[in-house]
Amino acid sequence: MTSSSSLSSTAAGPTVSSDPSDRRRWFALAIVMTAAFMDLVDVTIVNIAIPSIQEDTGASFSAIQWITAGYSLAFAAGLITGGRLGDIYGRKRLFLIGIGGFTLASALCGFAANPEMLVASRILQGGTAALMVPQVLSIVHATFPAHERGKVFGLFGAIVGLGAVLGPLLGALLTEWNIAGLEWRPIFLINLPVGIAGLILGRKFISESKAPKALRLDLFGVVLVTLGMLMLIYPLTRGRELGWPVWGHVSMVGSLLVFLVLVLFERAKARRDGSPLVELSLFRVKSFAAGIAVQLTFGIGLGIFFLVWTLYMQMGLGWSALRAGTTGIPFSIAVSFAAGISVQKLVPRFGRKVLQTGALLMIAGLLIYIWESDRYGMGITSWQMALPLVVMGIGMGLIVAPLTDMVLSEVPKEHSGSASGLINTVQQMGNALGLGLVAVVFFGSISDRLAPRDAGPAFAEAFQHSLWWVVGVLAVIFLVMFALPARPQRQAESDDEAGAEGAAGVTGVTGGSDGSDGSEIVKEPALAP
Repeated sequence: MTSSSSLSSTAAGPTVSSDPSDRRRWFALAIVMTAAFMDLVDVTIVNIAIPSIQEDTGASFSAIQWITAGYSLAFAAGLITGGRLGDIYGRKRLFLIGIGGFTLASALCGFAANPEMLVASRILQGGTAALMVPQVLSIVHATFPAHERGKVFGLFGAIVGLGAVLGPLLGALLTEWNIAGLEWRPIFLINLPVGIAGLILGRKFISESKAPKALRLDLFGVVLVTLGMLMLIYPLTRGRELGWPVWGHVSMVGSLLVFLVLVLFERAKARRDGSPLVELSLFRVKSFAAGIAVQLTFGIGLGIFFLVWTLYMQMGLGWSALRAGTTGIPFSIAVSFAAGISVQKLVPRFGRKVLQTGALLMIAGLLIYIWESDRYGMGITSWQMALPLVVMGIGMGLIVAPLTDMVLSEVPKEHSGSASGLINTVQQMGNALGLGLVAVVFFGSISDRLAPRDAGPAFAEAFQHSLWWVVGVLAVIFLVMFALPARPQRQAESDDEAGAEGAAGVTGVTGGSDGSDGSEIVKEPALAP
């Protein structure tokens, strides 16, 4: 998403082409949306293949966590920087670099010879996704005039829902089919033809756009954010396996000091050259500060749930990847349905109560799930899981779609781009932190020495224990939501502002941002002559 950018004709850049007969922009839209879809699927597709990866490679539980958490951490650390690089060097250029790197990293994942190579390749994949994804909405913004963006962002919302539905199912099918004896590897190799096509077509149909003047990169801020997250998450991930050494506790405490240094440095940099990585003045806005807390804790809860849910079904209950993938379909459909009605019909009428209802519904779904898991034990069936998953899915859909609009509603227009980038970065960091906490809340309640006959019940008990943690996280979210505005304030007073606001709403769902600093961005022609 860009900030309140000028798309009007200026000396620095002409207007966006709005000729309805020019279909090339729709090809550009299909390309960038396919790339966004590829990223969304790649996040969800991996969880379902984890047991197959572990069996084939002999990966430890710690390595399994890093296969998922490494991607999220690299993605989170690079989002704002990736957007800023697009502003400076061109969104098309960074998009092509990102999709090329993502394709290469996917190939390295698919041909990984050992768990260490797979973890490293996943980190590279997350880093290149951070270059690709922030450019998507900026390219859309540059390519389509304001009056068409509502339809475009509606399509984007459908892509998000489709990715949520198809990711686990596609991962299950590719793993079950065992194409050419490759077992789990096709879940990554499927990105190769898509990525190559995106590179070729992107060069032809996507036009370049960038900021009118070069912005400065806050490299030291990036280093501090990444260092602080590593110092916090690495001990959480490896702590149980290593016996919780002293250095791990020192590292986690030290991470707080690193984040304090980051705050002080960003404050000084804002005074010095006005281009900090994090716009600290945003935290003076009550609703924004509350929204950041919601995004962080929501990311933690989702990071814990989705990983332990997969481990419970496949390693605890012994289900196949296909059965686990199809079990999640009711959840994904419920998320997509609720997300659609929440933005269009419910939030305009009931405001933040819709989001709070979503949190309560997710808690209710989790409590039903805990009760069913305890009652039916190892004999629980997929259809018995449908009720708690539908209730949870509806609750999640009521939250994820309108949350970013709600959080940004009181943010000054000139900082909307920076605020959107920060929101999504924090959510990704929360997700990585949640995946790190799985070592504590899930594996921490499983004995290191289990007889095969005891493994299933132990995983089921650990699953129930983990869900209580997620219930606690959602209870915190419900309370913090009282600090959100009762209803989102529409700041759009022109087509340009409306377009920026629409991009912000979709960004909150897809996890992208352009990381701009709120300065006026003048686009080059959206279509090549």
